[in-house]
Amino acid sequence: MNPKDMTGLQIMQAAAAGHLPIAPIAKTIPMQVKLAEEGRVVFEATADESVHGGFAATVMDSVTGCSAHTTLAAGEGYGTIELNVKMCKPVPFNKTLIAEGKVINKTRRLIISEGYLRDESGSLYAYATATNMILS
Repeated sequence: MNPKDMTGLQIMQAAAAGHLPIAPIAKTIPMQVKLAEEGRVVFEATADESVHGGFAATVMDSVTGCSAHTTLAAGEGYGTIELNVKMCKPVPFNKTLIAEGKVINKTRRLIISEGYLRDESGSLYAYATATNMILS
């Protein structure tokens, strides 16, 4: 199936299953889609020794945007118009973290979502909110 004919949820689920290529940023900052459902995504992400705040901000932008993407119809896109990231503690090197994004509100033109970056025990490293504009 052509991605242009797929809903946002179908695209994210195909990416999670390895049927569609990952976004180029997921090579720069190692991220992998583990789960995609309506209004929610879960990624795994690992920082190397060059980690700084940009790692958490990029991961948070990715999960908040991708959770928004799961709510879109075929042919619709989105763009981040606001991202607010709170760094809660230093991101560890070479440790796989769990990033989750959830849609908390959707209107005709805007989607508001939140994201969390945690370790396997639930300890919080970053929290974010984002606003995405729906592009038709």
